[in-house]
Amino acid sequence: MNFNEKLIELRKSKHLSQEELGNELGVSRQTISKWELAQSYPDFQRLVLLSDYYGLSLDELVHDLDVQDVREKNLDAVQLNSIYNDVGRAKKWIRWWIAIVGIAIGIVVLLILYFTINAIFFW
Repeated sequence: MNFNEKLIELRKSKHLSQEELGNELGVSRQTISKWELAQSYPDFQRLVLLSDYYGLSLDELVHDLDVQDVREKNLDAVQLNSIYNDVGRAKKWIRWWIAIVGIAIGIVVLLILYFTINAIFFW
């Protein structure tokens, strides 16, 4: 039996919906769905919570788990996190540049106004 099939069987044996199990573990229904569809795997903290919730050892819970599949899915998650982090940094830099350019434009406008007012009233 695959890990995802084991999760489905365990959840159904307790007569829980994906949402109810997600609430117990502090994750969304969609996360439970992804685990059960083998689209992703729980992190270590959630594995411990799952094993405690079902009264199983970690070994019993993850027995027959395809480790290579987990590595590949974690690599995808790492790459996605890296992309999100890069986008976040880019947004931060853009905000800083907009602020700096805005301040510079404001200073130039104030200087132009100052010299214009001086030229009009003091000549």
